[in-house]
Amino acid sequence: MLKILCIGNSFGSDCTRYLWGVARADGVNIKVVNLYIGGCSLYRHYRNMLSQEPVYNYEINGHSTDIMVSLKQVLLMDEWDIIFTQQCSPDSGEPDTYQPYANAIAAYIRKCCPGAKFFVHQTWTFEYDTPRFKLTSFTEPEPMFEAIKKNYWQMFDDTQADGLIPNGEAMFTLWQRKEQYGIERVHRDGFHADYGLGRYLLALTLWGSITNNDVRLNSFDDFDVEVNPEHAEICRQLAGKVIDKYRHLIAERLSTRK
Repeated sequence: MLKILCIGNSFGSDCTRYLWGVARADGVNIKVVNLYIGGCSLYRHYRNMLSQEPVYNYEINGHSTDIMVSLKQVLLMDEWDIIFTQQCSPDSGEPDTYQPYANAIAAYIRKCCPGAKFFVHQTWTFEYDTPRFKLTSFTEPEPMFEAIKKNYWQMFDDTQADGLIPNGEAMFTLWQRKEQYGIERVHRDGFHADYGLGRYLLALTLWGSITNNDVRLNSFDDFDVEVNPEHAEICRQLAGKVIDKYRHLIAERLSTRK
């Protein structure tokens, strides 16, 4: 069984909702956990790491529970194969919000789980006119996403991560092309993923990034809302292209490490 842990927030809930089903469609049995606090930043994860308080809602295989846990408790409860984390969405474009917290969290993960691979989860920007922009220094999606990409690559390098999950690139690309594809929406509220296509695209990109499986062949179709099969196929093809693009970029960066 492959064991995957997201030290996350609501974007962690979005990307892990269908992950268990996507893995099962590939014939792989997994356990996926998201540690949920709405809007949780790297700084807050860092404070929770120090306090060891049970402040996270324990989400397992895409479903919430009423169980409250601490970060240390979950890191030590299992032999995790993959652990990833991310910045909260309002701070994701702000470079000064990542350190020293990202490095400290990565070091703590490696201390508690020396056998796990550590991944950085690239998050996504907002749509035009989303009130959430007021929490950032940006007013439009394009410049914010350029900053997000830069910041996550820096986090990847600084933490010496084993990989990067390009969900931000996948979501931004689908959103840019949604009219071309005849897709009504990619986000449900301007920033969280749509319950159908958005969450499906995230799960596919996550799955392919951590396993190298070809998600273009994935047959998962057990969605929470109705999804057009043609649009689902668009997500599979898009996720595959984004994964291929980043696989080469990641390999180039890894080859330069001492």
